[in-house]
Amino acid sequence: MRFKSQFSLSLFLGLFFTWCLPVKGVASEELATSDVVPSAYTGNGLSYKSDNQQFSLRVRGRIQFRYANPGAGQPTQPSDFDHVGGNQFGVNRARIKVDGHIGKPWFTYGIEYDAADQRTLNATVAFEKYDSLSAKLGQWKVEYSRERSVSSGGQQMMDRSIINRIFTLDRQMGASIYGHIDNGGAANFNYWAGMFNGSGRGDYSNHDGEAMYSGRLQWNFLGKEVGFKNSDIARSSTPKAAIAIAGAKFKSQFTRFSSSGAGNLTNFDEGEAEGQYDIRQFVIDGAYFYQGFNAQAEYHEKEIVDVANDNIKTTLRGYYVQAGYFLNESLSWWPKPLEIAVRYATYSPNTSEEDQSFYEKTVAFNWFFNGHKNKLTAQASRVSLEQFGSEVGDSTIYSLQWDVSF
Repeated sequence: MRFKSQFSLSLFLGLFFTWCLPVKGVASEELATSDVVPSAYTGNGLSYKSDNQQFSLRVRGRIQFRYANPGAGQPTQPSDFDHVGGNQFGVNRARIKVDGHIGKPWFTYGIEYDAADQRTLNATVAFEKYDSLSAKLGQWKVEYSRERSVSSGGQQMMDRSIINRIFTLDRQMGASIYGHIDNGGAANFNYWAGMFNGSGRGDYSNHDGEAMYSGRLQWNFLGKEVGFKNSDIARSSTPKAAIAIAGAKFKSQFTRFSSSGAGNLTNFDEGEAEGQYDIRQFVIDGAYFYQGFNAQAEYHEKEIVDVANDNIKTTLRGYYVQAGYFLNESLSWWPKPLEIAVRYATYSPNTSEEDQSFYEKTVAFNWFFNGHKNKLTAQASRVSLEQFGSEVGDSTIYSLQWDVSF
């Protein structure tokens, strides 16, 4: 059963707070008599907190306006290259985020709602008392690949690469433990390990009775933690770098996930049986930041076994490399807020006997008025398809986007 599009965010918040307020060690009467007052607006949301510090709430918003010519999305099959789409102009994303703590600063909650598409994206509670060991419950983007974990409001490009659709685990319902271990120098690690329904966003049924298991280990080998972000806006004075490996295994009638929920890749029909597809996948990724330069890359493999049809096995492989640089670090005449970024990506679907590969080449210019909270992006992206070494289709999209958070 999936969340309905008319799901009431206010009702969810009301029920959530009603359930959470009587926290152990904090009497509900104490919270009820404590004044909740707004703090000053700092440009990072409107915050409220109780005068006894037992409760806090922050409300943030983000709107993303986009023009694209043509408005068609990234091609995923040969027939997509024959489609001529009209121009796109409108609100690409409109998000409302609510977060804070209840009872203790380390007992946190977070909710993200997509007003444009009327759907709840994230809804979590987390216990983060210790840096080295925290836990989270609810629905959110599984910490699997770096590219998908970076917020759409903090990306270097307007859209994620063409390989994201193929390999992402996206949002799932479940539970995980995670932490940051810093023993000095190169002994600096992040880890995540979780168990999820494996049915995608908005679906709290496990269907086939087998969970999705996912894990990620990240080594910050230069001694500083590297978060999920793009662009070295702060112009890091010392280099930061990380390399990570992640993996996942699950059985499902679905072969792909997105913000819309679960679905299937091209040439894969929805499973006849709920656990028809036995899927195992892994990714190796890395990132680097230094003096206005940022680079990252990922290599993916995904094996899909159709257990209902003679255990037919399909292996998908793909990778991308991406980099951005504030050229004013080298050229005095280059505007300080302007970043140039480039990306190359490719994957092989391996879903037929044809030797077939998709390619993406993208260049973008970002003008940061206030970091990722207020930026303008101009981008050109070309996606092409080759079969047996010959190009059989290509599509180029020119886009302009203003992304503002408040």
